[in-house]
Amino acid sequence: MALFISGGERHRAAATLKTCDGRVAAGGGRGLNSLLILGWASLALGVYGTWLKGTAAALSLSGSDLGEFVKFLPAVRSGSLLVHRQAFYLPVAALVISVSLLVGSHQAQLRTAARRLLLALAGLASLQLLPPAWSLSSIRTSEFRLQLAVLGACALLLACTKWLIRLPPYLRGSLVGLVSLASAVLPADQFRMIIPEAASVYGSTPEMGWGFWTTELGLILISVTALALVLRVARTKGN
Repeated sequence: MALFISGGERHRAAATLKTCDGRVAAGGGRGLNSLLILGWASLALGVYGTWLKGTAAALSLSGSDLGEFVKFLPAVRSGSLLVHRQAFYLPVAALVISVSLLVGSHQAQLRTAARRLLLALAGLASLQLLPPAWSLSSIRTSEFRLQLAVLGACALLLACTKWLIRLPPYLRGSLVGLVSLASAVLPADQFRMIIPEAASVYGSTPEMGWGFWTTELGLILISVTALALVLRVARTKGN
């Protein structure tokens, strides 16, 4: 048995290991890419989907509808129940933030057409921040000032995507992960609080609709993907 390996054999072995590592990394990248796209698709569907399912179609509300609906609950109007209605708009903001920070990154491995499509979908979803039956005079009131400011920030983020990708990957991944987790927890907590009040208005306990669960799934997938990207960058630096 040979005890020594020639220089040529060492070079060939190193090249083989490098090729294998590249294939593994590419496979992991494709897996993260699929999870990220699935998360964005689930979140976009959930934003437009039914969160509160009433006995009639007209009584079924989306997440953004809940942001307006809670204002008219008796307990909220009397001040006995404190609800932060802006929390119901967080999933929309999370979609825009995650797309603007990750869609153009090398780790996402998306083609130009897919990037443009996702940016357009995120822009359309951000319009959920506008109040129903809005007008130029209504959105200028103090009640909707915060929503209008967030809508403007969303438009700015989507327009600056090609510059945002210059931020360190670990920073972008961390921001997306934190925002997505907060957007999954805070609206769910507010939703849980208003269910008993909604039951008194509806006359029966309404169900949580598919839009809520789809939104939660999308946010969890985006959070997991963002965390995986951060860990992969850290592992690459460690090597």
